[in-house]
Amino acid sequence: MRIAHLITRLILGGAQENTVLTCEDLLRIYGDDVLLITGPPLGPEGSLMDRVERNRVPVEVLPALRREIHPLRDSQSYFQIKQAIARFRPDVVHTHSGKAGLLGRVAAHALRVPAIVHTVHGAPFHAYQGRGAQAVLRRCERYAAGRCDALVSVADAMTEMLVAAHVAPRDKFTTVYSGMEVEPFLEADQYRQATRRQLGYADEHVVVGKIARLFHLKGHEFVVRAAQQVIKSQPNVRFLFVGDGILSQSIRDQVRRNGLDRYFQFTGLVPPEQIPAVIGAMDVVVHTSLREGLARVLPQALIAGKPAISYDVDGAREVIINGETGFLLPPECIDELAAAIVTLAADPAMRARLGAEGRRRFTEQFRHQHMTQQLRGLYERILSSKRRP
Repeated sequence: MRIAHLITRLILGGAQENTVLTCEDLLRIYGDDVLLITGPPLGPEGSLMDRVERNRVPVEVLPALRREIHPLRDSQSYFQIKQAIARFRPDVVHTHSGKAGLLGRVAAHALRVPAIVHTVHGAPFHAYQGRGAQAVLRRCERYAAGRCDALVSVADAMTEMLVAAHVAPRDKFTTVYSGMEVEPFLEADQYRQATRRQLGYADEHVVVGKIARLFHLKGHEFVVRAAQQVIKSQPNVRFLFVGDGILSQSIRDQVRRNGLDRYFQFTGLVPPEQIPAVIGAMDVVVHTSLREGLARVLPQALIAGKPAISYDVDGAREVIINGETGFLLPPECIDELAAAIVTLAADPAMRARLGAEGRRRFTEQFRHQHMTQQLRGLYERILSSKRRP
């Protein structure tokens, strides 16, 4: 097949890693002709461009394609996308993310590409937007959904949300969990002692980690607030924030104002290949985002044998089973979050039991080869249906 994948930018993020792994698998396992179309990887979140080039994934960078809404530049993006697709002449166009998803589907439909697929990594409209913005984005998604053959959800929760918003009928959706390289996470504890020494942790420290961009709605402020209660009960707990973003300074200021400097550490950006070692150094993973399709860090933590605590948003409940693989909590809660951290910090046997169950349940489900096999099967079914008289 000739398959074009389209994403707004190749920063360090779950949707981006998903897309790159899919392209690599299609090239290596299936021998397909692949083109990855993207905008410049602007922003403080880091870039996956080095990996793409190192693994020889054909890529075309469109200068005008950006995340921010800009009518003139977005018009230029549309024509650049259309030209790139027309030159490549794909059998399949598979889009990701909001901007590239909208423009790419419309362009591919106009060019009569045989199969058009879009992955919903996270709904573009959510409760933390104004009503006007939500209404506009719902209409845009409905319009774009009418110009593709299938919608892929990274969690069942995404399907439920978009069906409820009348974006598309249920039979247009397929759930394909976002795959990853699971072996490094299975081996994460091999690096535990060395990484903990490097980060300055002693054996008695219980490390609670959060891996996320320091960005709006990622919920770092809730962890800082809960930490004040946790430290009073379990002074051996330490908090590790992995990632960077525009809120870095304000979150550091919040930690300082609360007198928690000695309990918090910020790593800044960490290359994706080092994330398994960092998770290996942790004892508990927390995820307090207020919106997320299905955060990759949750299955990553579980596959590494670490229990996870998450707010009950979007697809989190599909991997965090209360009392079995971790704790699922109401969004924005503080007292419950602190209590869950204290419970796990005080009970190493529970941490081991929950982590082991998470590993048993989800290792095979999140292998990237399984994800790509499902996606390629979807492409084949769409193309086969189009060839019928």
